[in-house]
Amino acid sequence: MENVYVKPGNQERGWNDPPQFSYSLQVTHGPQRKLLNKRPSPATASVSDFSSFPGVLPTPPNSSNTAAPPMCGVAPPPLTQARPPADGVATPPPHAGPMKGQRGASSSQSEPELETVTLVLNKALDACRRAVKDQVCNDVAKRLRLLEESWRTDKLSLPVRRRMVLLASDVQAGRWDSADDLHRSLMVDHVTEVSQWMVGVKRLIAETRQLSPELLEPLHSVVPPVQDPDHQS
Repeated sequence: MENVYVKPGNQERGWNDPPQFSYSLQVTHGPQRKLLNKRPSPATASVSDFSSFPGVLPTPPNSSNTAAPPMCGVAPPPLTQARPPADGVATPPPHAGPMKGQRGASSSQSEPELETVTLVLNKALDACRRAVKDQVCNDVAKRLRLLEESWRTDKLSLPVRRRMVLLASDVQAGRWDSADDLHRSLMVDHVTEVSQWMVGVKRLIAETRQLSPELLEPLHSVVPPVQDPDHQS
């Protein structure tokens, strides 16, 4: 059919020249094409169409796009709830015995350290009473009582207790610079724990280092030396 619309063209053209088409012949005598942009109407099935299939019932067309919920006679299982323990026995809380035992063991271990620290500092205070004003000594004694109370009620952490043991050892041995360094480190690192009584310890160090060797003799001879807790067996 396409040969009808081809012109004779030039007989002398090359073998690879494209053919020439006649537009007027296509418009005038061309076959009418069917339009393919129209959608056919959906065919509706009647009840008679389903009569040949036994056991099949026709389904009415659904006008909405939402699917109907499935017809099911079984309801979803209820959410499981935690049942109470059998016989009404509640679960007991976790036992706090080991924690209390550890705290009691820590307190019992720190008792010797506290006795040694307070003994050394009170001996130094006794030596100061022979050369220092009573008002100053009484204020220092008040601060030392606060120290002992905080220690016995477990308000001091382990680093604070260990540094106080070292500080008492330096005071007894006359290492005043080392004792003063420990006092400053405690004020910087643990100010919330030592702020109430460290002022008295500082004043005690400052007053004791100015005493004569004769007044410090009871401090060196009567009190046993305080051992470093890091080197204790």
